[in-house]
Amino acid sequence: MRRYGKNPDEDDIRVRPNRKGNRPRTNIRPKHEDAVEGMVLTVDRGRLTCLVDDRVVMAMKARELGRKAAVVGDRVSIVGDLSGEKDTLARIVRIEPRKSVLRRTADDDDPYERVVVANADQLAIVTALADPEPRPRLIDRCLVAAYDGGLTPLLVLTKSDLASPDELLEMYGALGIPHVVTTRDEFVDGVAADRVHEHLKGRTTAFVGHSGVGKTTLVNALVPEERRRSTGVVNAVTGRGRHTTTSALALPLAAADGGWVIDTPGVRSFGLHHVDPSRVILAFPDLVPGTEGCPRACSHDEPDCALDAWAAEGHADPARLYSLRRLLSTRERREGD
Repeated sequence: MRRYGKNPDEDDIRVRPNRKGNRPRTNIRPKHEDAVEGMVLTVDRGRLTCLVDDRVVMAMKARELGRKAAVVGDRVSIVGDLSGEKDTLARIVRIEPRKSVLRRTADDDDPYERVVVANADQLAIVTALADPEPRPRLIDRCLVAAYDGGLTPLLVLTKSDLASPDELLEMYGALGIPHVVTTRDEFVDGVAADRVHEHLKGRTTAFVGHSGVGKTTLVNALVPEERRRSTGVVNAVTGRGRHTTTSALALPLAAADGGWVIDTPGVRSFGLHHVDPSRVILAFPDLVPGTEGCPRACSHDEPDCALDAWAAEGHADPARLYSLRRLLSTRERREGD
């Protein structure tokens, strides 16, 4: 074997020919200083529909981004043909830092996290009070994901003409979550949309919920000029709805109010493998000071936790402590439990 010294002559170095005939790879990435900022509206089989100024542009991810994927709500830098004309394709060369992220895993044993939405301000959790029956454990999981990702939760309870909302409202009352309660008739005459709309002005809101609860029907009413595919019905045998939304989609609210609505596919599970439990308590600022006396690595649900004394001394509502512990333990419970 031939060995080379520290300063070999160029003639002594063998250069492997490039069989493809293209330029050799380099670690130097282009700066793309002429890139224009846009927002990802939806993703479909590797093609990303983006809004650039007032134009809808079709784009694909540049190879230099590697495995990093852009999702609905992402702010991205785009180069290439930005005319938005038919059969044109631009390139996404940068994904800007995200201010919030809604993530989930398939289940609690799955280490692969999926980013559902980026840069949303609010998470609207849509739940039917009947047909299908409400699933509090799924609501808990959505709340944990919202707190972990930096989103403010909003609880939307539908079909209150079929069942009373009192039990659910009492369960989540200590969390101080804003809520809207609607009936089926209010969905038809637009009252439900008007009531929910008051919480959406000037904000980017992601809607999540399992199938059949009226999520897409509500989105259609909020943005009637951008109606999505017809909604489905609830299976009489399983009590579950049929998926009618297959991809997340960002839709603009009226220009006078500002804001965006992001409809997401119906979920039947919401894994939390990615969530660091220590972040959940940050959503309970009234309880945070009480953790100073906790033992190291306290789970806040054990005999030596200082939060019990903190609540007993009147510094915080015991119901808030109960709510925190219910959310912290939700990873150990299945949604149907």
